[in-house]
Amino acid sequence: MQKMAFPGRHALHEPSHSHIPSSYAPLLDPATTSAFEAPDRQCRRRRSSVVALPLMAVLLVVALFSVVALVTNGNKPNPMVSTPPESQQPENMIPSRRGETEGVSLKSFRPLLGAPKYSWTKKLLAWQKTGFHFQPKKNWMNDPNGPVFYKGWYHFFYQYNPYGAVWGNIAWGHAVSRDLIHWRHLPMAMVPDDWYDINGVWTGSATILEDGRLVMLYTGSTNESVQVQNLAYPADPLDPLLVDWVKYPGNPVLVPPPGIGSKDFRDPTTAWLTPQGKWRFIIGSKLNKTGISLVYDTKDFKTYELLNGLLHSVPGTGMWECVDIFPVSKIVENGLDTGENGPGVKHVVKTSLDDDRNDYYALGTYDGETGKWIPDDPINDVGIGLRYDYGIFYASKTFYDQEKKRRVLWGWIKETDSENADIQKGWASVQAIPRTILFDKKTGTNILQWPVEEVERLRMSKKVFDKVEAKPGSIVPLHVGFATSQLDIVAEFEVDKVALESINDTDHTTYSCPTSHGAAQRGALGPFGLLVHTDNHQTEQTPVYFYISKDTEGNFKTFFCADHSRSSEAIDVDKAIYGSTVPVLEGEKLSMRILVDHSIIESFAQGGRTCITSRIYPMRAVYENAGIFLFNNATDATITASLHIWQMSSAYAHS
Repeated sequence: MQKMAFPGRHALHEPSHSHIPSSYAPLLDPATTSAFEAPDRQCRRRRSSVVALPLMAVLLVVALFSVVALVTNGNKPNPMVSTPPESQQPENMIPSRRGETEGVSLKSFRPLLGAPKYSWTKKLLAWQKTGFHFQPKKNWMNDPNGPVFYKGWYHFFYQYNPYGAVWGNIAWGHAVSRDLIHWRHLPMAMVPDDWYDINGVWTGSATILEDGRLVMLYTGSTNESVQVQNLAYPADPLDPLLVDWVKYPGNPVLVPPPGIGSKDFRDPTTAWLTPQGKWRFIIGSKLNKTGISLVYDTKDFKTYELLNGLLHSVPGTGMWECVDIFPVSKIVENGLDTGENGPGVKHVVKTSLDDDRNDYYALGTYDGETGKWIPDDPINDVGIGLRYDYGIFYASKTFYDQEKKRRVLWGWIKETDSENADIQKGWASVQAIPRTILFDKKTGTNILQWPVEEVERLRMSKKVFDKVEAKPGSIVPLHVGFATSQLDIVAEFEVDKVALESINDTDHTTYSCPTSHGAAQRGALGPFGLLVHTDNHQTEQTPVYFYISKDTEGNFKTFFCADHSRSSEAIDVDKAIYGSTVPVLEGEKLSMRILVDHSIIESFAQGGRTCITSRIYPMRAVYENAGIFLFNNATDATITASLHIWQMSSAYAHS
């Protein structure tokens, strides 16, 4: 069979700046871009020069299973087993569990067995598209890849299927921005066109070298579905738009080491300089059910040394993918470059767990000499403790923004409706608003995530509500005077002190957002918060709220939750309840910030200590039929709320 032709893309091994057919408007006109044109280059293929590495002794102890033979790299690429475009596929060809057999996490949502399929109208599907979140004009998108600030531009690459609104045919989409909010799409950066990535150009990371050059390491799925690591770099380093990319002719530069499964070796991180002057990065994997992160050193990004031991491992967590490690300062209020370390620094280690598709992190100490990381709190280790986000948020990746000296986090918001609905609307998935990350100096036990400041430039009309009282069991409409599909909400809540003091030690309750009955479950001190995307009859509503209870030891615990159970009358969509505890220190008011953008709701409690991303599919609470309400479903406590609500402009993020 012939290889599938990917539209709108230069030949990767012979870059040029001739006209490219593309559905996206060009960022600059040809006269402007001519100064950045690169000469044509021929990349001569040669056999990979990967250095054979022995398996570490610690892997043999943990693995307890036989060595897996290394993949033999042939000189000639095997032909791709191509898949017809989605529009040409018969319905019975659509798999129900996309991604798993290929060696990555599940990429499709599975509604309840037997749930009736809702027939969406074009108007309802059009409403779901966001106004200021990043998404392509059409088709499927998943993991963020290689975000970087380069020569005045923010670059964002992402997993992309140019042929349809389901996972498959994965290439790298590419967009650029001056402010992380207003984006223009460029042609695809890399497509699966050689034996070492013919089954997918998967997740990777960017590294800026000491001389300013940029390199990209990424995972490719070979013609035999083996996960290997590959090197790519800009064809013209002087081009600030990085339109053309060259794949290193010696790819793959890394294959799974002995003892590591052929489908358990993926997602290299950004590299950083070690005290020995080498570049170091980590790759996610597993040994049996133990999640691990392998550590590699390199001097030239062509040959590599696998370090003895592991950066870290946690039994029972399964496959680690999209791993990340970066420093946070305990002293200053800005982000740190990836290689920084010292007495005033903590290191965050993060993984996306293939088993439950959530992003976990932990704070700890990284030893640059040994390449090992130790968690501050083993009880809340990676994969069993804190999460970046307690909602629909996965496969995240950070980068250091040297322009503004900040650590920025990207995360994928997947669909939780049916595949048929995604195919009907012609697109699937959104990226969360980029977030800054800081160490929480007040608690010392968590990070703070907050939307990048640039999103505030989209604020338009503003409505202020000062000290609105909500008695137990009440719902108060908030008449903002403008459409509520795109909002930025900042709210503070005060709880009746008499009610707080009257809860005695015999009122112990065990509460959890996911296992509760959502906003309908009443307690003495909660739930209370906001109903967003709520129709006038409150048939559909998405509550975002606090719930205060006492634990079994008599201590107050505050929960931050988002209830999807009544977010839509459709049956074949996600209806879960999300959330977790949030630290609240003495003297602090309860606070939340909510970004509402059509079918996406991003919620941040206590300055970003706990975050929840919601993906919802309302049928009634849309357009002019959607409103916002203050609610208090506590049985004992009166609450007082003060709110600032802005209507948000569109960023034309998918123009």
